[in-house]
Amino acid sequence: MNRHNKSVISNLSMTLLVVLRIGIGWHCLYEGLAKLFEPGWSSANFLLGSRWIFSGFFKSLASDPGLLKVVDLLNTWGLIFIGMGLFLGIFTRTASTAGAFLLLLYYLAYPPFVGLELGVPAEGNYIFVNKTLIEIFALIVLAVIPTGKFIGLDRIIKGLKQKKKKNIEEEPDSKTSLDRREVIKSLSPLSLLAPFIWATSSKKAFESYEEKNLADTYTSATVKSFDFSGLDDLIEKVPHTHIGGVGFSRLILGGNLIGGWAHARDLIYVSNLVKQYHTMEKICETFQLAERCGINVFLTNNALSNIMLNYWKRNMGKIKFISDCGSGDLFEAIQVSIDHGAASCYVQGERADRLVEKGDFDTIARALDNIRKNGLPAGIGGHYLRTIQECVEQGLEPDYWMKTFHPLNYWSAAAPTENDNIFCRKPEETAAFMKDLKQPFIAFKILAAGAIHPADGFRWALENGADMLCVGMYDFQMIENVNTFCAILKSPDLKRQRPWIV
Repeated sequence: MNRHNKSVISNLSMTLLVVLRIGIGWHCLYEGLAKLFEPGWSSANFLLGSRWIFSGFFKSLASDPGLLKVVDLLNTWGLIFIGMGLFLGIFTRTASTAGAFLLLLYYLAYPPFVGLELGVPAEGNYIFVNKTLIEIFALIVLAVIPTGKFIGLDRIIKGLKQKKKKNIEEEPDSKTSLDRREVIKSLSPLSLLAPFIWATSSKKAFESYEEKNLADTYTSATVKSFDFSGLDDLIEKVPHTHIGGVGFSRLILGGNLIGGWAHARDLIYVSNLVKQYHTMEKICETFQLAERCGINVFLTNNALSNIMLNYWKRNMGKIKFISDCGSGDLFEAIQVSIDHGAASCYVQGERADRLVEKGDFDTIARALDNIRKNGLPAGIGGHYLRTIQECVEQGLEPDYWMKTFHPLNYWSAAAPTENDNIFCRKPEETAAFMKDLKQPFIAFKILAAGAIHPADGFRWALENGADMLCVGMYDFQMIENVNTFCAILKSPDLKRQRPWIV
């Protein structure tokens, strides 16, 4: 191969490496700027969700507020400086080495190994290889090959240093000469800053409210700003009580939103939207926030009990779960729930409604016995007051009752047809009947699937006899809801119609 061909190949290879360098620089710079301009961004959830052998180290960083601020600062500005260095070809080897090290930390925090999955991979996961590892390899190559001295500011710096050392005028034929053409070539990456700034500002300016606020970016830096209260705004944690010897928070995190059962009336797309929002990462983030607010129990369907195993396996928290045993055969559902670590089980409301309608109280009784034999508190649910009344008449005594409970003072409750908008059709009669029962009363659907403001729904349910409330909440609603609940619970003007059972 002649010298000309070698030169062409060398120039082509170096040009392609420069393109690779700029591409990774673009990515790092965007990630850093997105973190910088996202209000309240923190690496805490990323660090707390870490698994594998280094998880203790990463979690210790998140647990120390001072260290966490340092980590956030280094993460944000590290990405910005690494991105700028790669983009402009200045201090290229340092930027490449630092970038490879930073990405290695990301990789060690969340290695894509078999058995350590975080749910649906957001950016590709091929057992051991993911996007992060590929970029690490690319940065190692860029650290070895000084592309900034081919195209970039490093070339200009090198030329200036050599001119100063020799203290002579540039020679046109010198390999280090800085004629106009070479300066333009070295500064060519600057021309890409304009489209970068335009693309970044356009994304931030034209992104819709829904896209911006419902984007899940647990381990990335895509902008996901939402103006909700943070933990600094938490006034106090939810108090706890006991049912059947098991400690539960008085406010329970409901599972319908996480499961995708949105009860959105005629908005048929909402359930699917809710499912897309609640990735495994978002669910874990929601559980962690709930625990920090004092909520220690999640109510869900037995079909979703694997979510709890996933959360516990990551050592991210200890939130308990109550299973409604609503999917499949009742007794199989009970066994699945127990095998997956449920803290309590109950006969789900719609299932109990159907069994009572058929007069099959024996199945309900056997279900209670089955649950209790496994050492768990057992409950009975109901959407209809008749379900509770007839169970009482048959002498059934669960450890607690689950009953829909809300007033009918919202506008769609007066709709002429029966749609998915009323869940407690006899609220006053329900309050009067539950008043005389000796078992704890856990109220659910207290907000009528979003039709009633929490401040009104919480107070009404507590004043009319509920001992505990089960409420479906998005993560961005939780702090405000907990503050509202606690304020009402300790309010001197709370006028209960029933004594506290627990």
